[in-house]
Amino acid sequence: MLEIEVKIRTLDLKKTHEKLLSLGASLIKPKQFEENILYDFPKKTLTKKNQALRLRFVGKRNILTYKGEPQKSRKFKIRNEFETQVKDKKQTQKILSSLGFKQVFVYQKYRTEYKTKNLKICLDETKAGRFLEFEGKREDIITFTKKMGYSKDAFIKADYVSLIKEIETR
Repeated sequence: MLEIEVKIRTLDLKKTHEKLLSLGASLIKPKQFEENILYDFPKKTLTKKNQALRLRFVGKRNILTYKGEPQKSRKFKIRNEFETQVKDKKQTQKILSSLGFKQVFVYQKYRTEYKTKNLKICLDETKAGRFLEFEGKREDIITFTKKMGYSKDAFIKADYVSLIKEIETR
């Protein structure tokens, strides 16, 4: 599936939540803790191609995701994403290890999920800060973020790994 997304930094979670609801977004998943483990080959084959293999743990759900190389875009992160739920966390980790993958980065976040007719919206709390993440068609993202009071200048294409590493090196 082709994923089109952007992040926007936000400071006030309560005001952001209220604004989302006032603009017609529905809360679909209350705040949940997530742990994310990124995997790569020892020679960083995926990282060098800006690809990612992630195993995410949310409650009792385990989700394996592959993110393809980003397409060229000035304001949006656009790439193929394929994911599937996996039943057994430990067995999945053993399979990845047996295939030659190594854990290269681990991060946690709290995520609250919203939905509009055309968008998936996440309010994320990470070590790098608080972010809104919008996923959908470009025009729908632009229209909704304008209603929230943001311009395209506020759009962030970086992933959480990059944002967290930037904080850690300061």
